[in-house]
Amino acid sequence: MNPRTDDPDRERGPLRRCIVTRETRPKEEMIRFALGPSRELVPDPGGRLPGRGLWLMAQDEVLLKALKTGAFSKAARGPVQVPDQLAALVVRMLQARIRDFLGFARRGGEAVAGREAVLEWLRTREVAFLLQASDGSPAERDRLVGKRDIPVYTPLTGAELGSVFGRDRAVHVAVLPGRLAGSLQAEAARLAGLLPAGPGSPAAEAAGRGSRPQEFGPDAPAAGAADANPGLD
Repeated sequence: MNPRTDDPDRERGPLRRCIVTRETRPKEEMIRFALGPSRELVPDPGGRLPGRGLWLMAQDEVLLKALKTGAFSKAARGPVQVPDQLAALVVRMLQARIRDFLGFARRGGEAVAGREAVLEWLRTREVAFLLQASDGSPAERDRLVGKRDIPVYTPLTGAELGSVFGRDRAVHVAVLPGRLAGSLQAEAARLAGLLPAGPGSPAAEAAGRGSRPQEFGPDAPAAGAADANPGLD
């Protein structure tokens, strides 16, 4: 056993190892995948499904490489059924998590939507970050932020942001510091790495060839150096 990479106690800690890059990173920067009863690959961004997990860095090029090289089957030691449009599925799941966390923040008085309300919070309160509609005007976004040194994320459309606040559309959202803000930022950062892997991208196209088993065996393409069970938790 390699004490640096295969130590069970290490796998139970806050770090996980990517099955493609072999980098060890915090769980919050990665996406977990689990195997279903029929060895179907199931995205598990919340990390709650039972069984051992397969971990990837939250980057579209890493997901594309995993699909091209058979990394999931290599790590799982057998055939894996990859669902259609895997990249787009992961993106949708992360966006749903962002909507959920943002809804909790709104109900707790930790998030507000609307240009004037956001400007008031920026003037009078400590704001952790802003969420801006991905289909909003970049120029308008820049005018609102001005010279303020504050993180800005664009994970959802105006309609998606608006649905959280009970309106047709929301372009500007401010979030106060706290546990929910931390969760939202982590999800927004993971999504930012995978957004290029949405519908129409190379990763999405590679994932959309139908549910099929990845190759596994002596002739299968290797996914990096051969470790016992890379990326399993």
